[in-house]
Amino acid sequence: MKELQTITTEELKKKVEAGEDVAIVDVREDEEVAEGMIPGAKHIKMGDIPESLDQLDQDTEYVLICRSGRRSENVGMYLMDHGYKVRNMVGGMLEWTGPTEPKK
Repeated sequence: MKELQTITTEELKKKVEAGEDVAIVDVREDEEVAEGMIPGAKHIKMGDIPESLDQLDQDTEYVLICRSGRRSENVGMYLMDHGYKVRNMVGGMLEWTGPTEPKK
């Protein structure tokens, strides 16, 4: 079984601040993202992932985030099984110290 790749909040923050083109998918619920999202993140709730695969490109590596890193880890395993390249942000938004913006 392939192991899910991870990225730390600090590593992701550096990429975002450096202006790197990072594809971020936030799998939290609506009320959670209302508190703020990482700028540029795409919001697809965990429960909506199976019917939202057409919104994701298999050639793009996605960083998955949730509140603590557990749900995004589960989504990451699911997406990996379906041929997607993903990394899980360990620690989730609880450990995120970078910028956030309101959900658009």
